[in-house]
Formats: sequence, structure tokens, C-alpha cells
Amino acid sequence: MFLYNVIGFSEYMVFIANAICIGMCAIYFNYFVGLDAKRFSISIYIFIAFLTFSAIVMVFNPFYFAEINNLRSMLMGEPVVQSPSGIATYQFNFGYQLAALVPFLVIYTFVFKKAFLIKILSLLACLLFIYLGMQRSVLVGFVVSVFLFLILYYNYKAIFIIAFAACAGFVFYTYVLKDNTDTYNNILTKNEHNMEEYNRSTLAAENLRIYSEYPYGLIFYGKDWSDVTYRNEVFSSGLTSHNAYLMFLTYVGPFLGLGILGGLYYKVGRIIINAFRNVKKTEYALMICLCCSFIAVSINSLSHNSWLVSANGPTFFLYFAILHLNFMLNREAETEVLTGLN
Repeated sequence: MFLYNVIGFSEYMVFIANAICIGMCAIYFNYFVGLDAKRFSISIYIFIAFLTFSAIVMVFNPFYFAEINNLRSMLMGEPVVQSPSGIATYQFNFGYQLAALVPFLVIYTFVFKKAFLIKILSLLACLLFIYLGMQRSVLVGFVVSVFLFLILYYNYKAIFIIAFAACAGFVFYTYVLKDNTDTYNNILTKNEHNMEEYNRSTLAAENLRIYSEYPYGLIFYGKDWSDVTYRNEVFSSGLTSHNAYLMFLTYVGPFLGLGILGGLYYKVGRIIINAFRNVKKTEYALMICLCCSFIAVSINSLSHNSWLVSANGPTFFLYFAILHLNFMLNREAETEVLTGLN
């Protein structure tokens, strides 16, 4: 964070704010939650409740524009910049909330074996959130994480579930959404009105060109983004590539950057793999939900500037929650072994 925020961007206040967030998460999980499984579960449910409330605010935003924006401004303590959105100033910030929420809600109904009607209602609610939220990256993260879960959880049976969902989605789009895309802002109208100069692939290509000119990372050349893009027409308005990982490597270089990424994701990656190996075990149910949310958030970062290091949205909480739940599960397993030996 120090290399990225302070040396790379010269954003001292952002670094301090992120350090405070990290410190608060560490203190909360270590000293308040501890080994209390009930406190951990309640913390996660409150976390998801906040995200759901933010998504509900977003749903009503297009219909009660002024009233909802006033509510958002009051809750955020600053003027609203982009709409529709939830409890966030910008749509991109809200995207991280949505990316964490929607896979959790759907997968939760499967691993905790809820009624079929609850599963359908949860799926429809999530699709509504994605549709009105105008976040294509959230849709990609949702599809990938849920698809991965279904394949691991149901094996070959998942093919029928996925085929049914695809057919239902096609029918819903053809007969409901296709002729009503101009009624209010949604993910389809955003795609239609997307300008070529803001195309993600074009921006990424320009970023790669800059990366090739400064292969060791901008911080080692004493430059920042504005120094290398001031003559670039694509980035003339202050845009970036909208790829958090690419921007990270552009700033700190491949050697240091890949090392930091490996350090950040190595432990969590091992936890996710172990959780998927135990996907059908009851004690891993909540872990599966958290891991799939984290996967969706990580995929969301491929289309936005902010990610784990930037503390955008619920990323820090998810990161610490996964590490802490893994610690609790390991401690519980050790206790059971000792009890059996005694």
C-alpha cells in the first residue's frame, strides 16, 4: 500500500485511511470476534444486510431520484456524483458492494439447503440488482463464481441447472427486457450507449503500450500516470485502463508487483482451494459463500481501478473474514483431534 498509494500516487490521506481500515478489521476480528462462532456469523449477516440495503436503495433510485439521492448524500456525508447507485458516491464503488453481495445471496441458498422457492427468489433479486445496477463486471463475476460453485457442488448435474437458467434468462430477455430497455437506465442501455473511446480493450491496449515504455514500473522512473498520459488522446480526460491489476503492475513493475500480488493472494488462494475441496461439508458452507464473493470482487477489479489495496467497498472485510474463518476452522479441527486423543 505504501508503494502504491504514497510513492506511486502521492496520496498520503488515502494511505492513512486504508491503514486505518486494515487496523480496524484486524482489531475487530481478533479482539471482538475471536473464537466465538456466533459472533462471527452475526457479523457476516450484518455485513450482508448492509450490502442488501445498499442494493435496495439502488433499486428505488431511478424511480424516486431526488429523494433517494438526498438519502444517499445524508448517509455518505457528501454530495452524490453518479446515479443510479446504492450507499456510494460513485457507481464504481457501488459495483464492489454488488459484486460481493449477489454471489453470496445465491450460493447461500444452496449450501444451507433452503427451499426451492427461496432459491428462485434470491436469484431473481440478484438479477434485478445486476440489471438496474449497470455493472457488467459484476455480471461476469457473478456468472463465473456461481458457475464454478455449481460445477463443484453438483458435478454433472450442474449442466442441467445451468441450461435451465440460460433458457430462463433468454426467455426473460426476449419477452420482458428486450422491448423495455429505454424505460430507465440499466445494464442493457449502458452497453448500447458505450462509446468506443471508453472501450475497456482499447484502454487496456493503451495501458500496455505505456507499460512497455516503462517496464520497471512508473515509481522507478519517478513518474505518475499524469506524466505519461498528458499527450495521449485516449487518456486525455483523466481516464485509466480500468484494470486494477494492470494499473498496479504499471506503477510498481512486474517483479515487485507480482511478488506483492502473490503475497496478498497466496494464503487466500489456498483457503479457497481447500474450501472447494470440502464444498459439500456443512462446516464449510459459510466459507464457500465468502470465497465466492471474494472471487467475484477480484474479477470485478479487472474492469475498475480500485481493488483490495485501494480498500474499495467490502474487499478488506471479505479478506479478513476469510482468513479469520479459516483460523477458526483450523482451531476447531485441532480441538477435535485433541479431544479424540484424550
